[in-house]
Amino acid sequence: MSKSSYKQSKSSRAIDQLSPRDPSGAAVDARRLLKPIRQDVIDLLGQLVRTDTIAVPPEGNETAGQKVLARFCKAVGLDVEMYDVGFIKRSRHRLVRRGRNYAGRCNLISRISGTGQGKSLLLTGHMDTVGIGQGKWRHEPLSGEVAGGKLYGRGSVDMKGGLAAHFAVAAALSKAGIRLGGDLLCESVIDEESAGGGGTLAGRARGDNADACVITEGTDLAVFRASRGGYFFDLTAQAGDPSAYFSTSKVTSPTAAMGRLIGWVDQWAGMRRTLAAKGAYKAFPNPTPVQILAIEAGSLAPDAPWATPLTARLRVFFQFLPHENISAIISKVKRSLASFCKSDPFFRRYPPSWRDVVDPPLLGHELPARHEWTKCLTRCAEAVLRRPVTVTAAPYPCDAFICQREFNIPTLIFGPCGAGAHNVNEYVTTRSVLQTAEVLLATALHWCGSQ
Repeated sequence: MSKSSYKQSKSSRAIDQLSPRDPSGAAVDARRLLKPIRQDVIDLLGQLVRTDTIAVPPEGNETAGQKVLARFCKAVGLDVEMYDVGFIKRSRHRLVRRGRNYAGRCNLISRISGTGQGKSLLLTGHMDTVGIGQGKWRHEPLSGEVAGGKLYGRGSVDMKGGLAAHFAVAAALSKAGIRLGGDLLCESVIDEESAGGGGTLAGRARGDNADACVITEGTDLAVFRASRGGYFFDLTAQAGDPSAYFSTSKVTSPTAAMGRLIGWVDQWAGMRRTLAAKGAYKAFPNPTPVQILAIEAGSLAPDAPWATPLTARLRVFFQFLPHENISAIISKVKRSLASFCKSDPFFRRYPPSWRDVVDPPLLGHELPARHEWTKCLTRCAEAVLRRPVTVTAAPYPCDAFICQREFNIPTLIFGPCGAGAHNVNEYVTTRSVLQTAEVLLATALHWCGSQ
């Protein structure tokens, strides 16, 4: 089939008889166009989950997964480009994580050029995953095993399910020989986990931009029009003399006192929980969580000597609403810590050190509910799913703020159903991956179609 515009395509049910402004017609076409490749999409997802793309800062193994994705794209006739993102280390952009290594790590992008008669669309997501973790998995963490309609494995919902779904959009258009009015960009980036953002920043900086963007993180098929900001820091207390352990001297250790420091963090969690939220987070019972991510003192490893720890550490995670002044709040938190230490006999003598884990912090973003892009994606999702769709906010930070706040691209988050992200037994439901692909294809037909 020769390539033609959206209105001129002669696929089995003539698209030229439908208006690109009609979500219902776009939904019908999306379902038909994806039908021949449904199993291919699930097979791709399984291959991606079976590929180790774990990123442990400052390194990442994403390129292995990008090669799998590139083979899929080439098999369906898509032009694809893989490029090294090491160039961003030479950038002076304030969001570049200077302590990370980017050379040899590749983003991947496929661009289907439009006729120039419509709006462009960027579908993006990250290839990197967090590590396997310490818990026991019911299914091997890199197996991609399917059971009961769920595909299990690290990265399945966070976010290889979304990647498979949005590259399915480009594959379906390519196989049908359909050319949209506006450009369609499908992207897979590195370095999102551990508050990275390097891959997304590289893609935007090199000019892979569009009139609208969807990040296909797992959302349980809800439309997220906002995301939170995030700030991570470590508090480390050191006290005691290692030579005093086997002696008549008093053994000084920070471990017992750390309970009071945890109590101080919990007080902040309580204060932040009562914050009056607005906008997309107005209905959230805990709009700005404060969490302890790790507690460390000594070791339970069999080969570790039994000794009273002389160092103890907390890792703390504050989340923020999109329009909060993060710097001002963190300054207030630091003053609060100083006041707490002054009042505590132990920490007055042994004040904990503060270390920013990620600097600068992640920012939030919010797109108005009445924005044309919010309404477009929502209406197309409702047409495909044949039910009302929840429009709400993400319970996590992500790269959306880079696209919207730094590069002025209206950005939404939409993706499949699943659970277990960053934990054991992570899974994504295969049906929702295909539904995500249908929604995104219908949205592309509607948004990018000839005007």
